[in-house]
Amino acid sequence: MELRRFGRTNHQTSVLVYGAAGLGGVSQQVADESLALAMDAGINHYDTAASYGHAEQVMGDFVARTRADIFLATKTTERTEEAAWAEITRSMELLKTDHVDLLQVHAVCNDDDLEKVFAKGGPIAAFERARDEGLTRWIGITGHTEAAPRVHAEALRRFDFDSVLCPMNYQLHQDPVFADGWNELLELVEQRDVGLRTIKAIARRPWLEDDHRYATWYEPFDDQTHVTAAVSWVLGSFPQIAGLATAGESTLLPLAYQAEQNRMSVDEAAEVLAAVDDYRTIFV
Repeated sequence: MELRRFGRTNHQTSVLVYGAAGLGGVSQQVADESLALAMDAGINHYDTAASYGHAEQVMGDFVARTRADIFLATKTTERTEEAAWAEITRSMELLKTDHVDLLQVHAVCNDDDLEKVFAKGGPIAAFERARDEGLTRWIGITGHTEAAPRVHAEALRRFDFDSVLCPMNYQLHQDPVFADGWNELLELVEQRDVGLRTIKAIARRPWLEDDHRYATWYEPFDDQTHVTAAVSWVLGSFPQIAGLATAGESTLLPLAYQAEQNRMSVDEAAEVLAAVDDYRTIFV
């Protein structure tokens, strides 16, 4: 699997990042099999969160066995220093480790979220404490929505985050407002050597029916051609992107692995994705 430098962390990350949201509701056996498959595929970067159901818990034994071999990241959505610190320390216990490589302020999606993060008594002090006490080396920020790139650019002006995780896919990039925010963010991460990862590469539309086929909160592309096109377009269009997080559904992981190994050209991928006539934003 291709490796890319993850900004100032200097970690050579696999371009596919294991998105552990897919472990939030699965059995320990399914989690073990999925994580083993990821390791076999060459993934060395694992991203989880306290809010992902019991994902941290079912990852614990895996982390204990592989800690020296993987880059481990987790997140908290808490917006006060005290609550964030409690969740960070609980994550360490569940993950069976005394440190993670990256702690992230999670789900900073709009201006209101941003103000809560930087309010007096907010979570930033807990993240700095975690770094000072050796619970993490790096601090990042994540978020969804079309506004996320612009919001994260502003966050970088307020705090020296080491990484950013925000959405990107072909359809999103056709929105000129999103593209402007993305370009603003790209300029900042390049100037400051901030690690950049993306999510929602294979998002297609909101679920149209109540009977969801997958654990994802949106309907993803689930055929090899479109998954390959989506992954190929994101990784091929933006060399600044160090890694692309896999979707939160364990059964879709093999499609992502095949996509990374058998990429299309950017032009071919764009042609496939431009023909999709039922795309709708998932951020509703």
